[in-house]
Parts: sequence; structure tokens; C-alpha cells
Amino acid sequence: MDESQGRLLIVEDDSALRRSLRTTLGSLGFDVAEASNGEEALTSVRMTEFEAIILDINMPGIGGIEACRRIRRILTKTPILVLTVRDSEDDKVDALEAGADDYVTKPFRTRELTARIRAAIRRFRAPETPEEMTIVNGAILLDPVRRRVERSGTEVHLTPREFDALAFLMARAGRPVTHARLLAVLRGPGFGDERSYLRVLIGQLRKKLEDDAANPTYLLTDSYIGYRFRAP
Repeated sequence: MDESQGRLLIVEDDSALRRSLRTTLGSLGFDVAEASNGEEALTSVRMTEFEAIILDINMPGIGGIEACRRIRRILTKTPILVLTVRDSEDDKVDALEAGADDYVTKPFRTRELTARIRAAIRRFRAPETPEEMTIVNGAILLDPVRRRVERSGTEVHLTPREFDALAFLMARAGRPVTHARLLAVLRGPGFGDERSYLRVLIGQLRKKLEDDAANPTYLLTDSYIGYRFRAP
């Protein structure tokens, strides 16, 4: 087995799905451990170092959301990907706010899940980027020290709020950021329901950064959840 793919913990109460995931991901070179509920997962993360955790939201016992919250207290940086059903938008938001890094909706394609896992492990293994370092993603360059943004080498003039939103999203490229979290960064606590403000702000950013603001390449919408800057 090629252990360089990464060590995973699958937390899923459906034994058939759990075994299937273990077999499939194991065949792709991942080193996979299992837990059937949140309590088992908490025991596992205290005993073993994992590079990613796949966590089902709907489980008996303490449940997926609370398990996510408790795991995040123990493992502050290990990526957690939650599995949710397609219509559980509130669960997705709750999981992200409990510390999850991303979500995959059921039914999912193994290829999509594997790609998300690999991206999460790459981020986990990458050295931390100092906050003052320039970020480059595709044609977009952001210099946090000079508060300068370029698109294809040409400077783009942003308002302070536009810059702060872009910097926050680019620093978390590939990961969803909820409306509430982005609003808290931009305006402080207490603005969790002002989504219209974010729609206008993101709309202005798209006009300045995208080739086609109506079909964005970089500033993507996660329906009912928030926004994400495209993965590098």
C-alpha cells in the first residue's frame, strides 16, 4: 500500500457504506481506519494521527455535528469532510460552523470524494503560509501587505471591504465559507442574516475579476451555504 496517499478515518454508521469506502479508498492507496459512531471516532483521534476525517452527519449517539465540534477541539488543523444528504442545507451550514472544512452530498461519486480528500490532504501537508505572503491563484494575484490585487498582470482597484472579502476567500481556496462567517469577518458579529449585502459585494468583485460575471470561474457560490474561491 502506498501510504503517501494519506491516513484517513471514516466515521459512518452504515456498515455497508463504510466497508465499501474502506475497500475503494484502500485500493487507491489510502491507509483507512473506521469508526461506526462519534464516540468511537473521538477515541480513535486521541490514539492515532489522521490526515483527513470523513464524517457522516446523520449518526446515532452524539451525532455528526457534535462529533465534528469535539473532534475539532482535539485536532485543530486536520481536515474534516462531512457527508450529508442533498437537501440538508442547514446540516451543511451547522457542520461548517462546527469546524468542518468541506462537505460532500449523498449520493456522491467516488471520484468526487477522492478528489476532495486529496485536495484536503494537500492543504494539510502544505507548510503554513504566512499571512503577509502573496497569494496567486490562476490569473489573480493578491498582495496582503500592499493590499494590491492584479488580474492577468493588471492592477484591479478594490474597496477595503472587497479586498478583505477576497483575501479571506483566497486564503481558504477550495473550501466553503458560510455567509455568517464571511459577514462576521467583514462587519463583526450580529450581521449573520444580511445576505443581500454579500450578494452585492460578491457581485461587484465578480465584475472586476471575472471574464464573465454571470458565469464565474473564481468566486463560486455554494447554494444556500456561502461562497468559495476556486481550488488552486
